[in-house]
Amino acid sequence: MQATMMNVPLSILHFMDRAGTLFQRNTIVSRLPDKSLVTHTYGQWHQRTLQLAAALKAAGLQKGDRVATLCWNHHAHLEAYFGIPAAGGVMHTLNLRLSAEEIGWIAADCKDRFIIVDDVLLPLFRQVLPLHAFEKVIVFPFSGAPVPAEFTDYEAFLAGADAASFKTEPHDENDPIAICYTSGTTGRPKGVAYSHRSTVLHTLVGSLGDHWGLKGTDVVMPVTPMFHANSWGMPYGAVMVGAKLVFPGPHLHPDDLLDLMQLHPPTLSLGVPTIWMSLIQIFDRAQTETPGRWKLPAGMRSLVGGAAVPESLIRAFDKHGIWIMQGWGMTETSPIATISYPRAELAGASADERYRRAAMAGTVAPLVELRLKTDEGTIAPWDGKTMGEIQVRGPFITGRYHEVPVTEDKFTADGWLRTGDVATQDDLGYVRITDRTKDLIKSGGEWISSVDVENVLMSHPAVAEAAVVAIPDEKWSERPLACVVFKPGQSATPAELNALMLERGFVKWQLPERYEVIAAIPRTSTGKFWKLKLREMFPR
Repeated sequence: MQATMMNVPLSILHFMDRAGTLFQRNTIVSRLPDKSLVTHTYGQWHQRTLQLAAALKAAGLQKGDRVATLCWNHHAHLEAYFGIPAAGGVMHTLNLRLSAEEIGWIAADCKDRFIIVDDVLLPLFRQVLPLHAFEKVIVFPFSGAPVPAEFTDYEAFLAGADAASFKTEPHDENDPIAICYTSGTTGRPKGVAYSHRSTVLHTLVGSLGDHWGLKGTDVVMPVTPMFHANSWGMPYGAVMVGAKLVFPGPHLHPDDLLDLMQLHPPTLSLGVPTIWMSLIQIFDRAQTETPGRWKLPAGMRSLVGGAAVPESLIRAFDKHGIWIMQGWGMTETSPIATISYPRAELAGASADERYRRAAMAGTVAPLVELRLKTDEGTIAPWDGKTMGEIQVRGPFITGRYHEVPVTEDKFTADGWLRTGDVATQDDLGYVRITDRTKDLIKSGGEWISSVDVENVLMSHPAVAEAAVVAIPDEKWSERPLACVVFKPGQSATPAELNALMLERGFVKWQLPERYEVIAAIPRTSTGKFWKLKLREMFPR
């Protein structure tokens, strides 16, 4: 017997056309550099996206050619998400927080032909120009200023296109549509190319009720940059259901985000933990200093990822009726691999247990397989104690890197991705990230999780942020060093911080060897704590 289903290829262009016809009146709001707002309907967005695709084809784009973007989060960037693949190209989002040298290297490695760049980012882009020869530079007049004559004006580029007769490039579901480069914290960045098939499947899994819970009635505010693992795939999901999108543009300071939330209260937001840490601290301070200035959107769901979420942050938002749901993933996993959501088995759990579970990475997403491989080469049991490296596989997990040989340090012989993250898994399958393999601290032959120490330190009422790294020790090999940022006007002694850790179940040998009070913790281009820089600051 044979199956009787149609063999229709999966394509993100179905989402594009669906939004342009079914959700024509739904809106996309973008915040401009001067903080004014511009609104487009999905119908207008669909037309502009087809114009972009037609213009790229007319400019000579061939199937598989890479088109880079160097843009903030806004409507034109969303046009590129779909217009470039519609023309048969591959969108390559460049990380605008990297140095010009890094951006130039990545663009050259990817062999980008064209680039779409915001006019407000031209000072950075001009530093990149000598490092890679783009055939065509298309400048989006984000600020409204005239585009320099040596570049192509994005709006004129679209206006001159014949969208009426344009036909999308024929494609297979396994054809690439976008490529993102890894953060490169342990070497040169590597490209991960997503296909129509992988992106559609990732979008469907992400939109499930226990994950994003995405609905057409949602108002989505993607604070996560569109160059960071494609804003975790949320733009594709929002377009699929026609949700209202509110793009913050370049204004990501907590004050600016809170102001935007007053104008267009989101029901769903997403960002890295450091953004929400600063936001809730500023909001709570304003409640005393300028009461009534801001209101947090009642019942807003907030997706947080990119780094471990401290339990204290989840509790702080829950006081205001906002539930933070964290997930774990990587550029290589599209990025969703696990999400922590309320399980039916825990319906009668205490509030403390609910918070404890929410601070975990969660359970593995459908279509993803996950295992923990111990140092001894065995699979770790689900006992919540045994640590192992997370290894994953699935239809939206990368099987190799762009033009990089497959090596055993990245992929196992039986085809699993080696993530470099270390975790435990409990009897319900909840994954708890204990560290990156390079960040685990081995003291006297025993492992100390820097993430666990950080989470307890950040639960102290005087601590704004804390990061823990290993420092060399003649006797114990390594010992933990805690770098602490205090909230304005507050402080705590090492003895007080150690007392809190002992109260939370740590033993004396696990306590930090010393504390360093710093003004701010250095961050990577994606907002994570940059522990490499801390190790350079405090080599011993």
